[in-house]
Amino acid sequence: MLNFRYIATHYIRYFIVIMFALVLFMVGFDYMDNASELPDSANIVLIYLMYKSFFAVDMLLPLALIFAMIATKLALIRSNALVAMYALGYSKTDVLKPFLVVSSVIVALFIALHATSFARADEYSNNIRQTQQYLQPTSDLFFTFEDKYVYFGRLYPLQEKADDVRIFTVKNSSLIEVVVAKSAFYYDNFWHISKAHLIRKPEQLNLQSSGVEIEEQEDLKLLENFRPKILDQVYEGKVNYTILDAIDAIALLESQKINVDRVKSALYKIFVYPLFVPFLIVIIFFFVPISPRFLNVSLFSFGAILGTLLVWGVLFTMIELSNNKTISSEVGVIAPVVFLFFSALYQWYVHRTRA
Repeated sequence: MLNFRYIATHYIRYFIVIMFALVLFMVGFDYMDNASELPDSANIVLIYLMYKSFFAVDMLLPLALIFAMIATKLALIRSNALVAMYALGYSKTDVLKPFLVVSSVIVALFIALHATSFARADEYSNNIRQTQQYLQPTSDLFFTFEDKYVYFGRLYPLQEKADDVRIFTVKNSSLIEVVVAKSAFYYDNFWHISKAHLIRKPEQLNLQSSGVEIEEQEDLKLLENFRPKILDQVYEGKVNYTILDAIDAIALLESQKINVDRVKSALYKIFVYPLFVPFLIVIIFFFVPISPRFLNVSLFSFGAILGTLLVWGVLFTMIELSNNKTISSEVGVIAPVVFLFFSALYQWYVHRTRA
C-alpha cells in the first residue's frame, strides 16, 4: 500500500505539471495566431481562452497521462527507488498497478466529461472568434421527419427556438398541408407554435372543389422528440457530440433510415479512443530497465516520447478518416485500440511474474 501511494502521488504530480504545460503551450500559440481576429472585449477573450483550454484538455490529456508515466518511471530510476522496490520484493506488476489505476480513473472522468458541453468546446471557441457568440444560429435547414418536410430559416439550438418555420405534410407523394409560422419553441418533447397559418388543399382539384383553405390556429404541438440541440450538428455534419446528443442523433437518423456512421465514429472516439492510454502505458512500462546502468536515459526518453506521439498521431488520423467516412469507424477507431490491448496483454503475460 505504501508503494502504491508513493508512486501514485508522484504520477499525479507529474500529470498535473505536464497537463498544465501542454495546455498553456497550445492555448498560448493559438492566441498569438488568432488575437487579431478576436473582439476587443476582455470578457469575450477570456471565454474564448477558457473554451480553447477545454479543447486543449480534450486533445492532450491522453498524451499527458503517458508522458507523466514516462517521467515518473525515469525519476524512480534516477533516484534508485525502483531498484529498492524490487529489492523489497515488489514485482514489476506491483509497480505498474498505480499507473494503471490512476490513469484508468482519470480516463473514466475524461469520458464522463463528454456528457457535458465540454465536448463542444472547440466549436464554441471557433464561433466566438468568428461571430463573438459561442453558439451561432444555423440557417436554412431543410429536412424530413416522419411524413413531414420541415424548413427552419434560423435555428437557435441553445434557446431551443426556430424562426421562419415551414412544415409540409405529405401523404402518398401528395402535398396535404402547409404550416407557416414566424417562430417555434421546443419544450416537453414537442415543437410548440403559438400562432400559425394552416394552408390545406382539397383532396381532389376539380371545378366542384372549394379551393385552397387557409386557417389560423394557435398552440400547435408538432414534431415530437425532434430535439433542436442535435439538428444543427446532424445538418452540418459536425462531430462534436455530447454523449446524450450522439445517442439521440443515432435514434433520429436510424428512424429516418439515414446513415449513422459519422455519429457512431463520434461515440467511438468518446468511449473507445481514450482506452489506448492504459494499454500504451503497459507496453512502454515493460521496455524500461530498472537501472540507469542498462539504458541511456536521454535516448530512452526521446524514443518513448516519439513513439507515444507516433501512436497518438496515427490514432488521431484514423479517427479523422472515420469522421470523413473514408474508412469505417470500426476499422479507424476500434481496431487500433484492440491491437494495442492485445499487445499490452501480451506484455503483461510475459512480465507478470518477473521481478
